[in-house]
Amino acid sequence: MVKGNRYQALIGKIFSDNYKAGATAFEFGRGDLTVSAAALGIELPKNLGDVIYSVRFRSALPPGILATQPPGMEWIIEGAGRSAYRFRLVRINRIVPRADLVRTAIPDATPELIRAYALDDEQALLAIVRYNRLIDTFLGLCCTNPVRDSSGESSVVAGLHEQTHTPDLQNQELAGL
Repeated sequence: MVKGNRYQALIGKIFSDNYKAGATAFEFGRGDLTVSAAALGIELPKNLGDVIYSVRFRSALPPGILATQPPGMEWIIEGAGRSAYRFRLVRINRIVPRADLVRTAIPDATPELIRAYALDDEQALLAIVRYNRLIDTFLGLCCTNPVRDSSGESSVVAGLHEQTHTPDLQNQELAGL
């Protein structure tokens, strides 16, 4: 069975075992993944945390779960303690662009070195948002991180290229001004 399908099957089984008509929330534990895998006769994933993470952030819930959602509501999975999770029915909350607003073109200011080693994941997206100052541009906030605004921007780059520590780069007399 494909990884995505296996994850969907496990979450679907946990939901169907715990959901009662009219319920708006219920909890389950990481151990329920083991029980569900055995009941379905599928191989247990090595990283159980990835099952929950994947369904929470990377993929849609299985169709059987979506079918129980009332109009204007959706199921989410949230943390409920150590190795504990909660299915909760919440109002749909989506940020959608308005068609009547003007598009703002932003030139890509991400350094080639960072972009070359950036993987297609959440951290790469955050790096691109930061380098292009999208928060500053669209929210009108000046966002800086004094610890990371230095010559040591990326741990990926740090492993590949020599970097100089920030205090070595600054004239200490001028740094205090």
